[in-house]
Amino acid sequence: MSESAGPDRVVSVSVDLDPVECYWRIHSLPGAPPARARHAILRRCLPRFAELFARHGVRATFFVVARDLEEDADGRALLAQLARDGHELASHTYSHPYDLVRLPSATIADEIDRAHSLIGSCGGAAPCGFRAPGYAVSAEVLELLRARHYRYDSSAFPSLPYYGAKAAVMGAMRLVGRKSGSVLDTPRVLGAPRAPYRPAAGAPYRRAPSGASALDLVELPMAVTPIARLPVIGTSLVTAPAWLRRHLVRAALGEDFFNLELHGIDLADADADEIPPALIARQPDLRRPLAHKLAALDETLTAARASGARFARLDEVAAAFSARAISAA
Repeated sequence: MSESAGPDRVVSVSVDLDPVECYWRIHSLPGAPPARARHAILRRCLPRFAELFARHGVRATFFVVARDLEEDADGRALLAQLARDGHELASHTYSHPYDLVRLPSATIADEIDRAHSLIGSCGGAAPCGFRAPGYAVSAEVLELLRARHYRYDSSAFPSLPYYGAKAAVMGAMRLVGRKSGSVLDTPRVLGAPRAPYRPAAGAPYRRAPSGASALDLVELPMAVTPIARLPVIGTSLVTAPAWLRRHLVRAALGEDFFNLELHGIDLADADADEIPPALIARQPDLRRPLAHKLAALDETLTAARASGARFARLDEVAAAFSARAISAA
């Protein structure tokens, strides 16, 4: 799992619960999504993930956009039950601002603190993990998390193919006069370690030198393949042809730590969940039948179990990383 890891292979599964409105912003669609789709991710997709994970004996980490806890009582109740069932609720900020790293420090702190309070109240325990909107994190964000005793961040996504595709899409949108609500992270993320690490002071995508505090915050990067650094996340698994999906999963399972990141929308049923046609036209994953997407994730989790890996929540991985570091110090 790290420079001090042993042979124990660990798989962590996390789900970013970005509401439909976030994708509306990414694609610069006019107005706001219809009210009927506003809470589709929590009310429709979340129960599907709960059933999927129960079938495979997985305790997952759910990254919660905390504003939804204020606006959706049904979704809040579902998340509270997941916490009681042993899943982790972690922070995905209060309102999911894609430009979080460009905001004033006080605004960033407010996004973290408001989410911290709401998620802690819902889950019965204060969150200790964080994932930044759009995966873009900064030294300032990490310092604010450290000051609040967060155990880990899981925002680093060191995938050149993903980065290049995102840059191309955003550039194409600009050419036709549309500006994506998303932002492009610094290219320095492409050099981030693929395995868990402690970020260096002032450099979130660089490993801290040996001798850094064993109690410091841990970075848990999203899974990418060796060498090519292809993304091994929900979007790629549900849209790739079967042969490529299996290759990606095999490559990720060859590592000590497989951090499988999913999104709530990965289990959306575009018709049944009343996803607006304007969004379906721009999201290839929404044009895949729900049965296909469930089968792809079922196959992935089955392969993980068959490989001999054990499943662990991200907070458990971070705690184990720190415990090993303390033992080695």
